[in-house]
Amino acid sequence: MRIGQGFDVHAFGPGDHTMLGGVKVPHTHGVVAHSDGDVVIHALCDALLGALALGDIGQHFPPSDERWRDADSRSFLRHCQLLLRERGYRLGNADITVIAERPKVGPHAPAMRAVLAADLDCSVDDISVKATTSEKLGFTGRSEGIAAMAVVLLQRA
Repeated sequence: MRIGQGFDVHAFGPGDHTMLGGVKVPHTHGVVAHSDGDVVIHALCDALLGALALGDIGQHFPPSDERWRDADSRSFLRHCQLLLRERGYRLGNADITVIAERPKVGPHAPAMRAVLAADLDCSVDDISVKATTSEKLGFTGRSEGIAAMAVVLLQRA
């Protein structure tokens, strides 16, 4: 078994939606990011890469590389899945927490779980997506941005 954890954060900016877990969630703001800024997928990728001892998402998809401008973060996740397979691992489970006052995650969590499970070639039951607020404290509490944390357990395939 191998365990990894990841964290990602993005500031809110202009836009009418936020990508979360591969799902377009309507919101009063978008995020400021080089790619689509999907904090759920970015945190999950960092957890997967960390469990494999392969660095972080920025090493694999550097923001200085124009190829990744406005990229769909699901392509990052599918790359991580290939790395898992190549190294003889599969996802045991993933536990993801979104930290934000808004948008509300709960109504979109089932769709996020389905997207993530499809990209990671696992059961929806292996993916947990939940949310919390920061009780109006800090940048997320002031609705200036959004963050996500992820923990994964990898098992030999």
